[in-house]
Amino acid sequence: MSKKMISVVIPSYNEEKSVREMYDRLVAVFRDSLPAYDYEIIFVDDYSTDQTRPLIRQLASEDPRVKAIFNARNFGFHRNVFSALSYGRGDATFMLFGDLQDPPENLPEFVRRWESGRKVVVGQRRSSDEGWLMTFSRFLYYKLIDWFADSSQIARFTGYGLYDREFVDILKDIGDIQPFFKAVVSEYGIDLDIVQYDQAQSVRGKSNFNFRRNYDFAMQGITSSTKLLMRLATYIAALVGVVCLGIAIFVFVNKIVNWNNYGVGEASTAIGIFFLGSIQLFFIGILGEYILSINGRITRKPRVVVGERINFADESHGNAQRGDERE
Repeated sequence: MSKKMISVVIPSYNEEKSVREMYDRLVAVFRDSLPAYDYEIIFVDDYSTDQTRPLIRQLASEDPRVKAIFNARNFGFHRNVFSALSYGRGDATFMLFGDLQDPPENLPEFVRRWESGRKVVVGQRRSSDEGWLMTFSRFLYYKLIDWFADSSQIARFTGYGLYDREFVDILKDIGDIQPFFKAVVSEYGIDLDIVQYDQAQSVRGKSNFNFRRNYDFAMQGITSSTKLLMRLATYIAALVGVVCLGIAIFVFVNKIVNWNNYGVGEASTAIGIFFLGSIQLFFIGILGEYILSINGRITRKPRVVVGERINFADESHGNAQRGDERE
């Protein structure tokens, strides 16, 4: 009877400090805790600018179970993560990220729950090394999602988890060029289970996510998860319109009745203009976010372009494949 295979996929960007340690810890997990399973380790590099790629090549030359996908350019976190899950050929795919904040040593617990019948087993952070401001901002973000979203997202979840082959096959049918992985897991993650864990400090020392990338991440989550903000714009516009109409009728009648005594209120006029302007500008911004999201999704182009594959043996040669490929 053949062993079940677990594919480990590792989306990476500038992870030169952790590539070797990641490999050593994963091999130790399979050797000591999961000897009944076959495995492959796939590094999916999103065009790193440090020594990540040479280190991955060295590992691949030492161990044929180490494979590599090198993107032809940097396509961004969401697109790389989503594509990474499609590369494994195992019965289940385990995804964790290259900075080692998410411990490989939790894999046996993920596997135990998967073997009990769960199709998707994800990790949820109990704690992390983030400052209080970022922690509070994330808390507010998930509360906002819970209030407005059509299907709520999994709080403090990054993608770290074990995914059954059936779920991975569902992902391949999603044609969205820039899918929001959290929302996809929340919507399609049937038989989902959650493993609590404590997130370690990044081996890299600092996050690749600055304010701009975190803002982009948050807005993509909101626009992917709910239509309610657009509907809220319509409701508020209707309410403000009714109030403004009532004020206009009152002013008109008052002017007719007290033609000579009615003075024009410059302050009230200015307040009204600024109030209406602020409402309009806010929801024009929301509308713009939705339009950007729609534009990114309807554009017909590859999610990523693979520049190089290592240790993915083709049917005729059995050695490394190299060359451009669209995903």
